[in-house]
Amino acid sequence: MAMNVGSGGISRDPEVMIDINTTPLIDVMLVMLVMLIITLPIQLHAINLNMPTGNPPPPLVLPQVVKIDIDGAGTTYWNGEVVPDRATLEDKIRAAAAQVPQPEVHLRPDKASKYAVAAGVMASAQRLGLTKIGIVGSEQFIED
Repeated sequence: MAMNVGSGGISRDPEVMIDINTTPLIDVMLVMLVMLIITLPIQLHAINLNMPTGNPPPPLVLPQVVKIDIDGAGTTYWNGEVVPDRATLEDKIRAAAAQVPQPEVHLRPDKASKYAVAAGVMASAQRLGLTKIGIVGSEQFIED
């Protein structure tokens, strides 16, 4: 009597499938994506601020304004008066910084002036403790 131990090359079992069925995985991913989109709060591109209501009281003391102008040749003016050198300008800035309250300084460089002059004035103002400084007339730098 003989006994058949192996398959002998003929197999009646189906072949092993190597590929994974990804359809259920994609379905689960899409369901999770939809749930994420629904549960996220709507993003607003605005900042909510609690603004005070009513009219603010007028300031007790109107701020003093100092105008520093720089022309195209690099000459610096303090309230329309020519400042001859950097030391005189720093003395005036030091005196303005010592005032209580400090005056507002409006720096107005000309379009033809060099950046180094305006940057030097701003550096001196910062170094000497002047805190209220702003550049005025910047619309002249916009090119058409």
